[in-house]
Amino acid sequence: MFTGIVTAIGTIQEANGSGDLRAVIACPFDPAKIAIGASIACSGCCLTVVERGGVAGDAWFAVDISGETVSCTVPGRWQQGTRLNLEPALKLGDELGGHIVTGHVDGVGTVLGICPEGDSRRIGFAISKELAPYLAAKGSITIDGVSLTVNEVTDQADGTCHFAVNIIPHTAEVTTLGALKQGDQVNLEIDILARYLQRMQALRS
Repeated sequence: MFTGIVTAIGTIQEANGSGDLRAVIACPFDPAKIAIGASIACSGCCLTVVERGGVAGDAWFAVDISGETVSCTVPGRWQQGTRLNLEPALKLGDELGGHIVTGHVDGVGTVLGICPEGDSRRIGFAISKELAPYLAAKGSITIDGVSLTVNEVTDQADGTCHFAVNIIPHTAEVTTLGALKQGDQVNLEIDILARYLQRMQALRS
């Protein structure tokens, strides 16, 4: 489990394989505190550490990425040079600063546009009709591993949905969301409570 509070930005140093991949990710963590078998959310995707090395502040860890994970996340995301939002798994007793995040990507969204709003920026996204029922204004969503609040939702005639979030300057600075531009794609995880409520409603119908 995670909270959607990003603790660092990592960069893919290398990614090898076809179908299943092995990626090496550079990060500012202390390798002595990265356990083999530990879970780290990489831009919203829960991955298992299989190797690690380096020194404190200049470390790296390796993960295996299944073909299923590649197919469910942003196309082209797992390649050399890509920057990733990183969050180690939640420990009992840690502060739950965001919301409960599983690290299971539900789909991909596309940036519709970005506009300034005070010192912040409002970013609009388009999502598929499959994910549309799970979005609600003032609800939570995870975008590339970042816990955010949905500001507005606009349903489209074809069943798809547009929604917007506000990115404060701090979030823009310490995550990859500050570099987003129109047309970019992001990993999305819907709120786990919305998933169960939608399932219950479907069964009642």
